Amino acid sequence: MNHPRLVVSMLRPEFYPNKPDTVEFIQTHISYIFIAGDLVYKVKKAVDFGFLDFTTLGKRKFYCDKEVLLNHRFAPDVYLDVVRIIEDKNGNLLLSNGDRIVEYAVEMKKVPEDRMLYRLVEENKVTEGDVRRVGIYLARVYRNIQSDEKARLFGTPAVVSKNVMENFDQTRKYVGGPVSSHMFNAIESWSRSFIDNNSKLFAKRITDGHIKDCHGDLHLQHICIDDDRISVFDCIEFNERFRFGDVASDVAFLSMDFDFNNRRDLANVFVDAYREESEDMEMINILSFYKTYRAMVRAKVTSFMLDDDTLDEVARRNAFLKAKRYYDLAYEYVSNED
Repeated sequence: MNHPRLVVSMLRPEFYPNKPDTVEFIQTHISYIFIAGDLVYKVKKAVDFGFLDFTTLGKRKFYCDKEVLLNHRFAPDVYLDVVRIIEDKNGNLLLSNGDRIVEYAVEMKKVPEDRMLYRLVEENKVTEGDVRRVGIYLARVYRNIQSDEKARLFGTPAVVSKNVMENFDQTRKYVGGPVSSHMFNAIESWSRSFIDNNSKLFAKRITDGHIKDCHGDLHLQHICIDDDRISVFDCIEFNERFRFGDVASDVAFLSMDFDFNNRRDLANVFVDAYREESEDMEMINILSFYKTYRAMVRAKVTSFMLDDDTLDEVARRNAFLKAKRYYDLAYEYVSNED
């Protein structure tokens, strides 16, 4: 478990070297996040969800190092370091280089919330030029990531099928709820057929070098456009199967998110800019498949909220409607391909 006084200690402004006026606290299912002025500190919770395991201090240190290393590819100015949290002889927790280490934290620069891509979309402040820059930036980042032997294994039909079919296995119980049996069966059948009928396409994506150690969670909430700087953060560090794969899967994720937010025009601008800069013109042949996969990933994650007994009726209804929109979007993708 995490140190029992960790959160209360890190809520104090004097805990931090920059002495912020206040500390904002955000909690996710896997992290404690402390916003201390212009710096952010992320601590991994001592949890084990099967697909990730942060239960020991050594594992949390390993994945903190991994998070900084991997995200530095996408946001080198945001991810700063992994810092130690120690307990002194009086029992106080400190950010220091002492020997009695009780926790590790990822130290980051705070990015401006009003320049986050999801916020710009919500407020209708994003331009086609902004989105084109994102596509070009990402194409250049991926260009510098090698497609090695390890990565190529994740592009085989067998591995792709495992990832895709896992979504259906884990969401089948929601049939009759946010998704009808007709829609669910159509999405599943189309996805299976695509894999079965496109072995040559998957093989070509491998030989052409498009299977890489990617981001894995590329959507609007993980991109910041601040003047001339683009930062892409929160790459998945805890599970290689969720991160390695075809770059088209990452591109499809962000494209799908634009679609979900009723900005198909921006989805097209982004994809076109990426394809032109990367010279990966054949990506279009597999993009709908991965957009369907990504819509089902989001449908699954949102559907899981329906199993949370702590949700009130309003939150449960909102989760139901949001999940339904993702299922509807996946069905729309496969219907357009028939």
